[in-house]
Amino acid sequence: MGVARRTAREIGLALITLGVVVLLFVVYQLFGTNITEARNQHSLAQQFNAALHSTPAHTTASPNTATPTSGSTGVPSPGAPPATTTSTTAPASAATTVPTEDVLPAVPAGGAIEHLVIKSIGVDKYVVEGTDEADLRRGPGHYTGTAYPGQVGNAAIAGHRTTYGAPFFELNKLTVGDAIDITDLNGRTWVYLVSQAPIVVNPDDVSVLDPTPFPQLTLTTCNPIFSASTRLVVFARLKGQAGLVKAPPPVAPSKPTVLPGDASPNQATTATTAAPTLVSNLGQGRASAWPPSILYGLAFVVLWVATRLAINRARRWRRLSAYVVGFAVCAVPLWFCFENVILLLPQSI
Repeated sequence: MGVARRTAREIGLALITLGVVVLLFVVYQLFGTNITEARNQHSLAQQFNAALHSTPAHTTASPNTATPTSGSTGVPSPGAPPATTTSTTAPASAATTVPTEDVLPAVPAGGAIEHLVIKSIGVDKYVVEGTDEADLRRGPGHYTGTAYPGQVGNAAIAGHRTTYGAPFFELNKLTVGDAIDITDLNGRTWVYLVSQAPIVVNPDDVSVLDPTPFPQLTLTTCNPIFSASTRLVVFARLKGQAGLVKAPPPVAPSKPTVLPGDASPNQATTATTAAPTLVSNLGQGRASAWPPSILYGLAFVVLWVATRLAINRARRWRRLSAYVVGFAVCAVPLWFCFENVILLLPQSI
């Protein structure tokens, strides 16, 4: 009877432990991933600032100093032809002159390419090149193949709405006229103004990334919160004058970037190249994450069994310390297990 009772007790404790692990995984998704993103953002900030100091200063005037004439109609809506404006500080031809110093440096996938600030919703993030799942764990990602901020064309950026810092959690709160500041690797800050209320589209709606004949910024994220059934999209127009920046030189060929739940764009070198198309890959996790998930999971089980044995053999007054030490040791492989298990789940932003 004693053996049966002990066995039933251990099975009950195992089921309770399993429930606690599942609960901890949910907590990790909502809060633990923010720690990973914060660490990545700190690294990106250092990388971005180092690149700024190593880039020669450009010689063109800031685009935001251009003053539209009284005939300007303000911020047009996406899809409409660009409003005609002139600058009182320079002749019209200056808006299309691009000095060689203003060519953006090339950035590999996952590297820091821009600094994005949206004060109205508290966003202050460094943007990486690419929208693979690994890229978006570091911060918002620039759709490879779309224009870059400051270019004539559609510059598109995707970001998480939940997990990994949730940079676009409140994207739905943006209103017409809200400012979006983007600083590029040349140290130039481009100011975009939201041109219409956020819209919701289907995941396969390719039109939101179509090239435009004017400088436009497009921000995309999943909708509704904690789901990926649709996409929330925000459009913004460049304030002041036309873009003055050239695309960076092409980097070594790599596999096409894939927006989780969305895109498989091709590399483009100019703003006039066709934008990437969206294809659904929801439900497709990363198969390569299986081996580390299993290994870290087994390590956790072994350490937890060892902890239970140590607790059973410890004297009553030492059991509390055995629990504390055991939990701390088990937390290490469990954390790494969670980091890999989350890659097995259907990807979304």
